[in-house]
Amino acid sequence: MTITIVGAGLGGLTLARVLHDGGIEAAVYDLDASPDARAQGGMLDIHEDSGQFALHAAGLYRQFRELIHPGGEAMRVLDRHGVVRMSEEDEGDGGRPEVERGRLRDLLLASLPEGTVHWGAKVTGARPLGDGRHEVTLADGTAFTTDVLIGADGAWSRVRPLLSDAKPVYTGVSFVELDLVEADTRHPAEAAVVGGGMFFALDQGRGFLAHREPDGSLHVYVAVVADESWTSGIDFTDSEAGKTALLNRFEGFAESLLALVRNADGELVPRLIHALPVGHRWDRVPGVTLLGDAAHVMSPFAGEGANLAMRDGAELGLALVAHPGDVEAALAEYERALFPRSEESAAESARGLELCFGAGAPQGLLDMFTSFRP
Repeated sequence: MTITIVGAGLGGLTLARVLHDGGIEAAVYDLDASPDARAQGGMLDIHEDSGQFALHAAGLYRQFRELIHPGGEAMRVLDRHGVVRMSEEDEGDGGRPEVERGRLRDLLLASLPEGTVHWGAKVTGARPLGDGRHEVTLADGTAFTTDVLIGADGAWSRVRPLLSDAKPVYTGVSFVELDLVEADTRHPAEAAVVGGGMFFALDQGRGFLAHREPDGSLHVYVAVVADESWTSGIDFTDSEAGKTALLNRFEGFAESLLALVRNADGELVPRLIHALPVGHRWDRVPGVTLLGDAAHVMSPFAGEGANLAMRDGAELGLALVAHPGDVEAALAEYERALFPRSEESAAESARGLELCFGAGAPQGLLDMFTSFRP
């Protein structure tokens, strides 16, 4: 039996690792030329019931604990005036330890046999051949057949059309990502404002989200509720022009917060936030399924994206191992758990977006955090 995983993100690699650990080999195809072709993003908080569950299933939890960023679970919430409304220090025993996405991906890659991932292999489409088999086409024109096809290829999945006509839609929020490097020495005032872990400074329709990375840099997301065309009207290759355009949206914010933009180093990267409909699901189609953002891309305001992808990968892998020779039983079992779990998280993410940027922000977010306390 041949198993093809499209996408070498955290979900696809978790699936490949759980299968390998269960004596089943899979081939992973990824469009990147190499594992180092692009940056893998910033910090992730790994949740007990999803990301950590997956790492236990993959037999990698002990190695993961060695990668944790000490102090990363600290959190601060400010209002637009720079007033600290909540501050929690990391006591080292929280349930959501922070880790760099790139280091976690490297851990998963190193756990797989050499040659498992086919780099520079962009999947452009797939078509059913009957009996659950599919033909997969690559950008270089080559094609191959597979008995099981799993789309772990993100928001704009090329596998999803085999199962669903749904497409991600713009949530109304745009991010611009930026960095302040060597913050403690080069940007001490900004480092003091952000603190040692996660940081929110919010107002209705706008805000700053940031985290401190292990290398001492600050990674900042400038968030604006705006039309989908807003970022396309700004030349972010001109750093100063981009900063001016951003600052124009933050009138009334404290100078200590605006400095996160004024003093940013390097490029500004715009990113529009898209989501599939809450409750996205599909009818069972033989030989194919989805995981991660391909199945349920959502806004990042519940912190579940990477964690859900890893849990998806782990549960799908465990189901395939538990049902040798019966792929359809495995896929059906996986999807029965996937759909309600995804719907709950997507609804929570949509609520989180409103709490962060709705009327009275950041009070809604503060109320939510207070409700979590025993």
